[in-house]
Amino acid sequence: MKKMINVEGLEKSFVVRKNPDGAFSSLRGLFKPIRINVQAVKNINFSIQRGERVAFIGPNGAGKSTTIKMLSGILYPDAGKITVADLVPWTDREKLAFRIGTVFGQKSQLWYHLAPKNTYELLGKIYEIPKNDFSTRLNDLVKTFEIEPFIHQPVRKLSLGQRMRCELVASLLHRPEVLFLDEPTIGLDVSAKASIRDLVKKMSEKDGTTILLTSHDTMDMEAVCNRVLIINQGELLLDKPVNQLRRLFLRRKSITILSEEEEWDLSIAGVSITNTEPHRKRIEFLSDTVSVEEVIQQSFRASKIRDITIEDPPMEEVIQRIYQEQLGALKK
Repeated sequence: MKKMINVEGLEKSFVVRKNPDGAFSSLRGLFKPIRINVQAVKNINFSIQRGERVAFIGPNGAGKSTTIKMLSGILYPDAGKITVADLVPWTDREKLAFRIGTVFGQKSQLWYHLAPKNTYELLGKIYEIPKNDFSTRLNDLVKTFEIEPFIHQPVRKLSLGQRMRCELVASLLHRPEVLFLDEPTIGLDVSAKASIRDLVKKMSEKDGTTILLTSHDTMDMEAVCNRVLIINQGELLLDKPVNQLRRLFLRRKSITILSEEEEWDLSIAGVSITNTEPHRKRIEFLSDTVSVEEVIQQSFRASKIRDITIEDPPMEEVIQRIYQEQLGALKK
């Protein structure tokens, strides 16, 4: 199978200004600032095959966005080699733009005061898409992402969930071979997140698009991707299939249930009630001992449920555990 992304010995550092402690030191720092070198990415190596959907995860400051920016040609690396679709991002940036798509959850490519349809027409010209192909592709994406009701409304009047659907359509118009998604579900509610995940996976399977997804939400990773790369402090810690990561590190689940009854009982082997208040219970268990479905079914039998929230361990907790295991392995 062809490698769509190949990374060898990738490194990137930034010079940042350090603010000294104390009023006098801070004043002196205005005239003689202290600058330190921070290595954001440290000798990373990985490859991604055509059509793979890979999650690239880690805590804030781990180096995820820096790596994405180097892969898309926005930043130059200090060392190492990168090819994306057989192109070197920083030397073939114009050619690469026609073969990749990007969605940054906190940065929009849509014109704020224009309707999405206007932006799509402009992008069609930029990407030199033939008129008939553009119409066919846009109609297909509009139908798939269900944006017809608001495609003619100004972007400023769209909800965040509606805007993210339109952002994804904009990134997929030119049929990119690679799609970089940087926090695409940030700030969305549970329903909107689930919808975005399903749509991204559906389009990837349909078009054979390679996806590299960064997110703090483990559900993004589990719902969309089949492989995960974990980075921390600029170093690649883990490269495994998602199902292995789930089995090894995402076994503990937490469910918070709001019920109409003030008090109700739930007795399942392997399940513990960690917090209980009137109308509210927090339940914890290991998913390889008890399934989520079983806990929910038993809860429905025992009470009249008003709301359910299912949670994974915080990403920072998962990263810390993996990091500790990696350090332990190195000491042996």
